[in-house]
Amino acid sequence: QVELAESGGGLVQPGGSLRLSCAASGRTSGRYAMAWFRQVEGKEREFVAGIRWSGGHTYYGDSVKGRFTISRDMAKNTIYLQMNSLKSEDTAVYYCAADGTIITSSIPFSSSYDYWGQGTRVTVSS
Repeated sequence: QVELAESGGGLVQPGGSLRLSCAASGRTSGRYAMAWFRQVEGKEREFVAGIRWSGGHTYYGDSVKGRFTISRDMAKNTIYLQMNSLKSEDTAVYYCAADGTIITSSIPFSSSYDYWGQGTRVTVSS
């Protein structure tokens, strides 16, 4: 069993930066992968970025490549999402997700994850 808690959302101006955190409690070793998804009301949940707990390999959605960076701190059982050059279209609720048996090809799909955080809202607006 894994519990996830996101933090760091808020209001930021276009072009600004924000860093989200997701603290995991429980077992996160081995084949675990963790990811960030985002969702706008009325739309499907969108893959933002993912990371392998072991090895630290990272994966990104096309809309955030070059602007967002996912990282992990194994000692703190925490992943981060550094978001730079934010745009209004990045406005969404951001969710942290984790799963212990996921294969690489399944990382971008929300249905692959068993554990989810409560979400943190990011608003990009002037």
